[in-house]
Amino acid sequence: MTTEKTFRIALVGCGRISKNHFDAIEQIDGLELVAVCDLDAERAKRAGEERKVPYFTSLEKMLAESDADVVTIATPSGLHAEQGIAAAEAGKHVVMEKPMAISLTGADALVHACDKARVQLFVVKQNRLNPPIQLLKRAVDRNRFGRVYLASCTVHWARPQEYYDQAPWRGTWEFDGGAFMNQASHYVDLIQWLMGPVESVMAKTATLARHIETEDTGIAILKFRSGALGTIEVTMLAYPRNLEGSITILGEKGSAKVGGTAVNKIEHWEFAEYDDDDKLVESANTNPPNIYGLGHQGYYRNVLAVLRGQAKPDTDGRAGRKSLELILGIYESAKTGRDVPLPLRAQM
Repeated sequence: MTTEKTFRIALVGCGRISKNHFDAIEQIDGLELVAVCDLDAERAKRAGEERKVPYFTSLEKMLAESDADVVTIATPSGLHAEQGIAAAEAGKHVVMEKPMAISLTGADALVHACDKARVQLFVVKQNRLNPPIQLLKRAVDRNRFGRVYLASCTVHWARPQEYYDQAPWRGTWEFDGGAFMNQASHYVDLIQWLMGPVESVMAKTATLARHIETEDTGIAILKFRSGALGTIEVTMLAYPRNLEGSITILGEKGSAKVGGTAVNKIEHWEFAEYDDDDKLVESANTNPPNIYGLGHQGYYRNVLAVLRGQAKPDTDGRAGRKSLELILGIYESAKTGRDVPLPLRAQM
């Protein structure tokens, strides 16, 4: 495989998150957008004309007629596994927005389809690439905290009823999932990526103010295999706007909090022993244009490097499955009122 090969990308789902994908692809030499697809004909047409590429309203037709090497899927969550499998069976590499599926059965079928077709499966977890989160990950990996006692994740965001009313799939169990599965899924991913495997989870969820099937608010208590405890606190009811998206880690030799509205700012950073990373704290803070952050470009740089044979995936299907399993454990606990051990039974 030539290191200079350009990879052609088709994007499915031209809604809210698509602009981050379009902008990232546009800015990277070696990637080229060649088609877009959306069931909404007007939205597909608008995206195709804006980006000067052919547009489709059928995934099957796009897979048959476009010359894409890679398919990015940014559709409602409940469609992800099925559409990813179709792309893999057509011989395309798959870039999948979070979550990769809404069931472990779907996730496993997607991983298997990509393995069978010998194509790469990338799951988008762009917040891992935020500079403050990268510093926090290095601090954990270098054991700067010593023994970690507690990790807490907070997502206090605002989603008015109008947000859910914009599309009939939002807030449904079949196509979306609730605040944990959709809006906070990156944060569920971060806490288990930073802290290691979860042994068990206890959770409460509620639908307090929005007219939706799924939860708008919830709290989970985690016990990690390391012995540390953790919490994830999520609501879409902050008034009047997004208030905080943060993660805090407290250990015997260090305390750190990455906050802001979307884990974009180091708010506390204190360790018993000095490290040169301490000089990078101020420069790591970012001011992202929206809660999706600035990580999509970095994510696609990794996609390109992997496809050129120069790197390993930052987040592949098996890594994406781990955070999905934790979210499903949270839902199982909320439903049964019991402490739920992980790993889950695969049929969920």
